[in-house]
Amino acid sequence: MARTLINVPKSAKPGEVVTIKTLISHPMETGFRPGADGRIKPRDILTEFVCAYDGEEVFRAEMFPATAANPYVSFTLKAERTGTLTFTWRGDNGFDQTETATLNVA
Repeated sequence: MARTLINVPKSAKPGEVVTIKTLISHPMETGFRPGADGRIKPRDILTEFVCAYDGEEVFRAEMFPATAANPYVSFTLKAERTGTLTFTWRGDNGFDQTETATLNVA
């Protein structure tokens, strides 16, 4: 399981636009670089990031080999109600990781 950092505001007002920031620890190996033994390292990248707000998809990003290691994703959303944000990263070799955070709206 990869290490993640998720930054969600402690609270928001109804209708406020908030910034959500995520970072995941992942090497993002392109499949083009040789290893120490001279052989090409196999591709191992994250291919997709999705955020859902109480089950409704609010953000999606496709990732490609040119994406940097440890991808940082920042996006905004309109805080409508207190709810759960579900973050899912998917990638090569069956990589699938989901984390959650609560957005409090008052």
